[in-house]
Amino acid sequence: MGWVDGHRGGHKDRMGGWTQGWTDTRTAIHPPAIPPQGGTVIGSARCQDFRAREGRLRAARNLVKRGITNLCVIGGDGSLTGADTFRAEWGGLLADLVKTGGITAEEAQRSSHLNIVGMVGSIDNDFCGTDMTIGTDSALHRIIEIVDAITTTAQSHQRTFVLEVMGRHCGYLALITALACGADWVFIPESPPEDDWEEHLCRRLTETRDGGSRLNIIIVAEGAIDKHGKPITSDDIKTLVVKRLGYDTRVTILGHVQRGGTPSAFDRILASRMGVEAVMALLEGTPETPACVVSLSGNQAVRLPLMECVQVVSGDGGTQGMAPDPAQGWSFQNNWNVYKLLAHIRPPATKSGYTVAVMNVGAPAAGMNAAVRATVRIGLIHGHRMLAVHDGFEGLAFGLVEEISWNAVGSWTGLGGSKLGTKRVWSVSPLSFSSLHCLLMDVPIVPQAFTGCLELVEGRARFEELCIPLCIIPATVSNNVPGSDFSIGADTALNTITNTCDLIKQSAAGTKRRVFIIETMGGFCGYLATMAGMAAGADAAYIYEEPFTSRDLQANVDHLIEKMKTTVKRGLVLRNECCNENYTTDFIYNLYSEEGKGVFDCRKNVLGHMQQGGSPTPFDRNFGTKMGAKAVAWITGKIRECSRHGRIFANTADSACLLGMRKRSLVFQPIAELRQQTDFEHRIPKEQWWLRLRPILKILAKYNIELDTSETAHLEHLTHKVLVPEATL
Repeated sequence: MGWVDGHRGGHKDRMGGWTQGWTDTRTAIHPPAIPPQGGTVIGSARCQDFRAREGRLRAARNLVKRGITNLCVIGGDGSLTGADTFRAEWGGLLADLVKTGGITAEEAQRSSHLNIVGMVGSIDNDFCGTDMTIGTDSALHRIIEIVDAITTTAQSHQRTFVLEVMGRHCGYLALITALACGADWVFIPESPPEDDWEEHLCRRLTETRDGGSRLNIIIVAEGAIDKHGKPITSDDIKTLVVKRLGYDTRVTILGHVQRGGTPSAFDRILASRMGVEAVMALLEGTPETPACVVSLSGNQAVRLPLMECVQVVSGDGGTQGMAPDPAQGWSFQNNWNVYKLLAHIRPPATKSGYTVAVMNVGAPAAGMNAAVRATVRIGLIHGHRMLAVHDGFEGLAFGLVEEISWNAVGSWTGLGGSKLGTKRVWSVSPLSFSSLHCLLMDVPIVPQAFTGCLELVEGRARFEELCIPLCIIPATVSNNVPGSDFSIGADTALNTITNTCDLIKQSAAGTKRRVFIIETMGGFCGYLATMAGMAAGADAAYIYEEPFTSRDLQANVDHLIEKMKTTVKRGLVLRNECCNENYTTDFIYNLYSEEGKGVFDCRKNVLGHMQQGGSPTPFDRNFGTKMGAKAVAWITGKIRECSRHGRIFANTADSACLLGMRKRSLVFQPIAELRQQTDFEHRIPKEQWWLRLRPILKILAKYNIELDTSETAHLEHLTHKVLVPEATL
């Protein structure tokens, strides 16, 4: 089996992503600690030779001579387009090589069929058939880090900053950055602005300053154009703002910093999952099986025909420009629509006459503020009166409620924690709802919050004041919400743990022979421990959902003892805080210390509340923004549905819902129905999708285990994906 990395990133033509690896087939490279490293360990380069048939002949000969009949190609549209061409020509290439004596007839017979599977690596997220390409999330992390740093100086000096990000043909990075930082304007190639965009932009910047803002942020994709195809450059925008408004304006071109740095937790896990799926696809391949691309749809791995994807990307079988893939198009268009609402629409003069309240319940989670910002602004756009409830249910009971304006939440997107304040206390009188027409909550499912919401629904039979629409947005670092595969805040916590593990492992580089025992948050939910273990390259991750015994602990110690005989002389073990009441962090630390005497020593770390803090990641900012916007749209619909003569009366099950991500879609589910899906004692869903990924962690740690292939992905088609109403964020 051979592995080839295409050019990392998105700036290439159809055949521009091929690596030198095609002509010298560098294989059998097994670095001991790949996950924390950015870029590509095996190297990548543009190979002009491969454009010509002569170059492809040399590549074919190299593969045949090394007995390689299975090839995994990691790259963007250029690399995968070339892979499609290479496989289509394979028979002819072998025939030519036999004629010229490059290979023997026997060698050609042994290599008569070449299996190819692609994985998409491109920071632009510009390949059809996948919701996210490998590298995109990491690029967004680099961009947001810089935007957050620039924002502080922009506020101090009352400046306007124009930031140019990559995206010659696809504006995904620019669009998500604009959503994640609350930019005043974004220019993307997929949606050229109207002819009078200069006047509109200046008016928008002036309104922002008049509203009390001390800065303006404008995001520009490098491929931005106007309606006539003329480029819109960052310097053009700076000149316009300075000339017409006189604002102190600076331009920052981020350049290749967007490609650098360590990969995010999301990218590490995505790449690991796609790698496993790619190997399974190659092992299952037959001469009749078409070459496929391993893709991500929601939280599911899918396989798509490589030829279909290439035809759409190249323009031979579909549209070019904005989101060629139908499923990706839903997500891209949804992001664009939400941004336009938040940035370009202002509250109408005519009011709806209804009041919507928003509050945070439970523990704080990064991304809550982004959700509240979107909720307030979209609610105002719908004409509602928006109220902010401080300190959760307790604040509602004691009247800690105030009206909140458009400008009040302007800078909330990038703030961690909860600006409204949040408590786990559940104590509220039904009369507290007498002036509210509907309620929106960002709430982790803990006994106080979930039980409280159920009590509100059940109390409708006795208190008419409780007959109002109710919507819950999942927000918790534990990712333990029944009815949703992802929760706001979990991605930020996961990255915090992963980055901390990287630093801790690095500290052992000089000492050698050291094992670290790390305790993570999550209550009884092992999501953080499992995913961080996969992302950080842990040797084991102990969780409540997968019971373990002293024999398992001893087996892990023995595994580490053997590992210390190799070149990798350090170990990492994660423990979920409630995985076992007897096998505590101290117990495991003492056991490892005793059994590892003379071979390795141990250190322990309890990460604590640092996992709840920090600035939210791009995913959590975008997720919170999209969830808040969608929830308000739903509530507005319920208001109209349940309104009679200006009075709200909502007492049906579908008027009190949780908005969750389920596989490939955002869905509203009645709270009452989630009761059957919840383990209330341990505060976790009865079924959790990520448990299927546990074997990957052990495989990457080089345990000798069998992988259950009963749920591997099957080949789908792009035409089928048209039916998907909304893909992941």
